[in-house]
Amino acid sequence: MSTDDIDPGGSGSEAPEDHENAEQDVVAVDADDTPTGTVNRLEAHTGDGIRHRAFTALVFDGDGNVLLAQRAPDKRLWDTYWDGTVASHPTEGQTQLAATEERFEEELGITPGQYDDLRVTDKFEYKRYYLDQGLEWEVCSVLQCTLEDRTLVPDETEVAGLMWVPYRRLYEHPKWYRQLRLCPWFEIAMRRDFADD
Repeated sequence: MSTDDIDPGGSGSEAPEDHENAEQDVVAVDADDTPTGTVNRLEAHTGDGIRHRAFTALVFDGDGNVLLAQRAPDKRLWDTYWDGTVASHPTEGQTQLAATEERFEEELGITPGQYDDLRVTDKFEYKRYYLDQGLEWEVCSVLQCTLEDRTLVPDETEVAGLMWVPYRRLYEHPKWYRQLRLCPWFEIAMRRDFADD
C-alpha cells in the first residue's frame, strides 16, 4: 500500500460533539489494515485524525461508464463534491463486501440482484484534510461491480446528484471535467486503476 499525505493548512476547528457521526464508531487499523480497536467516527475525522478502515465502490454500466454520485450538501466533509458511486466505513466485524452492499441499497436503492460481480480490486492508504473542518486518514479498499439493471432510487439526504461518465475519458482528460470537484479518495482510486497503462 502507498500513503498519499497532504496537509494544506491543517484541520484547526473541532467538529460539534452533537453531530450524528459522534454516535458511530469506525474500525481503527494499522498501516497493514489490521484492526486495533474501534474509535469514535467524529474523533477519527478531526484533529490529527485516527487511521481507520474505509471503502469506495465504483459501479459501471458495461460500456465503460462509471456512476459518479455528488455528496449531499449536509455532509460534514467534502460536501457537494463528486465521488465514486458510494464510500463509507464498515462496522466492526463487517466485511467490505457486506458494507458495500448495505450502502448501495441505503444510498441508491441498488439491490444484489442488479449485479453479481462485486469484488475488491485495490487497497491504499491516504490522508487528506478538508479546509479546517476535518480530515480523512483511511486504509481504503476499492470495490467494483457492473450493473445489469441501472434502476436507481437515490436517498437525497446522501446523494445530491448522479452522473454516468466515461471512466477512461475522465482520467485522460481531467480539464474537461474541471467543474466537477472530485473527492480525493476517488481520484486516487482512479489514478491507480490506470497506473499500469
